[in-house]
Amino acid sequence: MAAPQLKQDRTEERLASLAMPEGGWAEPARAEALARLRKMGLPHARDEYWKFTRPDTLTGAEAPAAAVLDTSDESPVFGEMDRLKIVFVDGVFDAAASDDLSLEGVQIDRLETRADIHWARDIYGVLEARGQSPVERPLAALNTAFATDGVLIHVTGKPSKPIHLVYHHGAEQSDAILHHVIKVDAGAEATILETGPAAARFNKCMEVEIAGTGTLHHARVQGRDHERRAATHIFARLGAESTFKSFTLTANGVLTRNEVVVEFTGDDALAHVAGACLGDGDFHHDDTVFITHDAVNCESRQVFKKVLRNGATGVFQGKILVKEGAQKTDGYQISQSLLLDEDSQFLAKPELEIYADDVACSHGSTSGAIDEDSLFYLRARGVPRGMAEDLMTIAFIAEAVQEIEDEALQEEINGRVAAWLDRRRG
Repeated sequence: MAAPQLKQDRTEERLASLAMPEGGWAEPARAEALARLRKMGLPHARDEYWKFTRPDTLTGAEAPAAAVLDTSDESPVFGEMDRLKIVFVDGVFDAAASDDLSLEGVQIDRLETRADIHWARDIYGVLEARGQSPVERPLAALNTAFATDGVLIHVTGKPSKPIHLVYHHGAEQSDAILHHVIKVDAGAEATILETGPAAARFNKCMEVEIAGTGTLHHARVQGRDHERRAATHIFARLGAESTFKSFTLTANGVLTRNEVVVEFTGDDALAHVAGACLGDGDFHHDDTVFITHDAVNCESRQVFKKVLRNGATGVFQGKILVKEGAQKTDGYQISQSLLLDEDSQFLAKPELEIYADDVACSHGSTSGAIDEDSLFYLRARGVPRGMAEDLMTIAFIAEAVQEIEDEALQEEINGRVAAWLDRRRG
C-alpha cells in the first residue's frame, strides 16, 4: 500500500476511536483542526521530521499498555514548594486532589467550561495552526480537535507562587489528551510547573501568548513510569520585550517526543528552551524545536543534553529560521549527548535558515563518552568509579539546568538527577 493511502487509513482508524467534544466556544477551532488533520494525515515513519522516531505507537487506535509504577515511597517533585496544585489523573481533572483555583494575579478556568472565554478563543488552536507551517505537526492538530480537558490560565499580574500541573497515571491503558492555553499580559509574570507520567499514552498541547514585557517561566519533569509514551507540543508567540524560558527533565519513558515551536513577533524579546534527559535501556527521547525570528534584536537559546546507556536512543531536531528584516538576531543552539556505552545512539539534525544579514547565529552538536582523564583524576583522589561517573554526568547536564532562572528549581532538578543516577548505580 502506498504511504499516502496508508497514512489516511491510519488517520481515519484513529479518528474512529475518538469522540469530539460538542458545543462550547472552542467548537469552531476544533472543526478547523480536524480539517487540518485530515488534510495532512497522522505522521508516518517516512515523513522527514519523523525519520528518527517511529510514530506508530503514538497514532494507533488503542494505547499500548503501560504498567503503573508505585512511587508512594518517593517525595513528590516540587512537593516542598509553596505552589497552587492542579491535578489530572489519566487526563481527567481531579478536583479533590487539586487546590482552590483562586490566586491573585491570575485567572484559571477549565477547558471544558461552556462559558465563552473570549481571550482563550483568540488563542485556542490559533498558535497551533500557525505552527503547522513550514513543518506539519499532525499530533498537535489531533489534540486541538479532541482534547477533553485542560486549563486556561490568564496571567494579569505577578502571582505569589507557581502554578503546578500534576499528572498522575492510574490505568494501564489510559489514553489522555490535554490542551492548556496560557496568556500573559503586558508586564505580568508567572511560573508554570509540570510533573508526572500522565497516562499510558499522553498527547498534550500548550499554547502560550506573551504580550509585550510579559514573562513566563516553565519547568517540567517527565517520568517515572518507564513504559509510558508521550507526545507534547508547546506553541509560544512572543511580543516586544517579552521573555519565555522553558526547561524539561525527562527520566524514563519508552518513547517521548517533545516539540517546541516559538515565534518572535515583537522586537527585543528573549526565548530560552532547554532540556536534559536520562535514558537507560528501552528508551527513545526526541526533542524537536523550531524557532522563528520575525522581529528585530531578539535572542533565542536552545540547550539540550542527553545521557544515554544500555542501548537508549536520543534525538534532537532543532531549527532557527531568521526571516528577512529580523536584523540583530542572536540565535544559539547546542545539542550534546553523553554515551555511557557503545550500544546507545544519538541522532541530531541541527539547522539554520537565515534571510537577514546582521545576525549572530550558531549551532553545534557533539556526542561522546565520559572523559577518561577526568575520570582518572577523580578516582585517583579516592572517588569510587560509579560515584565519579555520576558527578561527571551531573556536570555534563549543568549547562541545560542552569537555564532555569530560579535557583530553588535548579536544586530540585539536580536532586532528581542525582536520585535517578543513584538508583541505577544501586
